[in-house]
Amino acid sequence: MRLTRVEHEPAVVSHGVRTLPDVETSLPVAERPRRPEWMKVRAPSADGRFYDVKKLLHGLQLNTVCEEARCPNISECWGRGTATFQILGETCTRACRYCYVHSGKPQDAPDPLEPLRVGQAAAQMQLKHVVVTSVDRDDVPDRGAGHFAATIRAIKAKLPHASVEVLTPDFLGVEEAALRTVLAARPEVFNHNIETVRRLHRTMRGAKASYDTALWLLRRAKQLAGYPVLTKSGIIVGLGETNDEVVETMRDLRGHGVDVVTIGQYLQPSGKHAAIDRWVHPDEFRWLREQGEALGFGSVFAGPLVRSSYRADEQRHAAETGRGAIAY
Repeated sequence: MRLTRVEHEPAVVSHGVRTLPDVETSLPVAERPRRPEWMKVRAPSADGRFYDVKKLLHGLQLNTVCEEARCPNISECWGRGTATFQILGETCTRACRYCYVHSGKPQDAPDPLEPLRVGQAAAQMQLKHVVVTSVDRDDVPDRGAGHFAATIRAIKAKLPHASVEVLTPDFLGVEEAALRTVLAARPEVFNHNIETVRRLHRTMRGAKASYDTALWLLRRAKQLAGYPVLTKSGIIVGLGETNDEVVETMRDLRGHGVDVVTIGQYLQPSGKHAAIDRWVHPDEFRWLREQGEALGFGSVFAGPLVRSSYRADEQRHAAETGRGAIAY
């Protein structure tokens, strides 16, 4: 399939957003989508730390979103000796249409020793920036907030000089109390992914999730922290949104004080999940990156294979040092 090229008006600035004069456009997806060349990933290398990380994590009976969500960057990240820990079990009480993590009714209560094992693994991996996420646990009274806090403290006890980033669920119904609990443990980065644009949010995330609540959580985290916490959110593209809607979502995030935004291509994990609408061209990611930069984000990571936790240490560093937007 030939790429189409679209001509825009000469670069202008409107409401803080710069229009690029000439970018490649998205590729439409057929019924049986084939990944374009820019979506190809490498297999694990025997020279990296991939197999050492895998052995350690499995030996400690720890879950990672890298495996559970079938992240395309697992070879690269594990090869670099990094991983994103997934706490609170393997079963999510939500069923987002784009997510491969197993959904259903969890059979077990959160493992009280899991935070200690995460801290142990992070120390053995000698991580300088530790990322922790979770499944949704609507079945737990505090929605897992206490478990997050215990995990942060366990990591800091083992690695007092490491920074900790949490990617949290929405803590449905106990948002304020949950935020206070998590932030009392003082993570350096608070991340809650908005995932998609307002028009598609309910369709893709279900009736329990709320676009406006996601924005509120991110703003409220800064208000409650009492210290300079970085806030962060991620957007998936290829679900049926337009680039203008993505920019509007970025504008909403920035208007709620978000410091870091990530934008990456959606990959359909199975035939039961939402279909891919388009393959977003790398030129478009560069364009989106520049829109985010114009809106004033401290860091914008935009690219086909970018995920919320992809090179999270670099994302934080970019935001804190003013390095700014990065495209992959």
